[in-house]
Amino acid sequence: MSKHGKVLVAMSGGIDSTVSAMMLHDQGYEVIGITMKTWDYANSGGGGKETGCCSLDSINDAREVSVKMGFHHFIVDIREEFGDYVIDNFVDEYMAGRTPNPCVLCNTHIKWNSLLKRADAMDCEFIATGHYAIINELEGRKFISKAVDRHKDQSYVLWGLSQDCLNRSQFPLAQFTKPEVRQMAYDWGYEELSKKGESYEICFVPDNDYRGFLKRRVDGLEERVDGGNFVDTNEKVLGQHKGYPFYTVGQRKGLGIALGEPMFVTEIRPETNTVVLGRVEDLFRNGMTVSQVNSMKYPVLPDGKEVVSQIRYNSSGTLSTIRNEDGQVKVDFHANVKGVAPGQSAVFYEGDDVIGGGLIYGSSIRKN
Repeated sequence: MSKHGKVLVAMSGGIDSTVSAMMLHDQGYEVIGITMKTWDYANSGGGGKETGCCSLDSINDAREVSVKMGFHHFIVDIREEFGDYVIDNFVDEYMAGRTPNPCVLCNTHIKWNSLLKRADAMDCEFIATGHYAIINELEGRKFISKAVDRHKDQSYVLWGLSQDCLNRSQFPLAQFTKPEVRQMAYDWGYEELSKKGESYEICFVPDNDYRGFLKRRVDGLEERVDGGNFVDTNEKVLGQHKGYPFYTVGQRKGLGIALGEPMFVTEIRPETNTVVLGRVEDLFRNGMTVSQVNSMKYPVLPDGKEVVSQIRYNSSGTLSTIRNEDGQVKVDFHANVKGVAPGQSAVFYEGDDVIGGGLIYGSSIRKN
């Protein structure tokens, strides 16, 4: 019998999840590795080489380490669960004029639920992943805090985890930096693994061409949306575009229109197939509305609380005040924020702690 119990470790084949499994095995847990097949690359219709967490090479890498370390490893096909929810949402969000973040959705709604279901079937008390984040507790509630390695911190993408998920989750890398993790892999005799690179692309859009993916997924999309208007912030028609789903708020390059000065997408109106362009100052907002909110540190997000709101993965966030209103959260920025994109995640921090998060909904408030 193991010293600490059984833990189901999500193994993508990458260095972080692999070292997490090694650490737990070394600590005396009975480790069971699981690799989830979320997407069939051949079905994406894109070109290029298969890469990332769903590739055959990655699956084989995870299995090889499991065999060498002496613990069980399983491959689970969740393509149907993944596709019905994550990909349909991805397409629907772009068709609604928003910019989705499918990795957040996958983490919090698909992978964790799939892990918990398999953990129960295998009598595992815990599940573990290679995320860089800390799990803390306050008055019986679990919540996420920023990792020691701030360059790798992934607390932003975990705002949607439920209490059931957090109560059974472990993040073995929480207190380590990426260089330390690489060194651990090297010390264990996995020199090639220690040099393995990062995977940043969306698994079902490995060529990073989301426009091409949308065209392949939505019949007749180009014909339906081609020829809409670019307008400026005063509603003056500037030219024609190739279809509103192919643009995102904040975009400057690839607009296909020359106006003599840098112009940015400031708003997308799917109902009229209109894309609004403006100068950089037109991207700034003084607030936003957030929906589908998950309160993590507290049972309910404190009304009127001062927090740091983060609207993209690599941003430092901005001081804000949050207010609960009609099932949503209204956010007032203390300083103007550039490029608030509907569909992206908004995460609220109290110091290093995630108190909650949600999805940016609709248009943010324009700064007068």
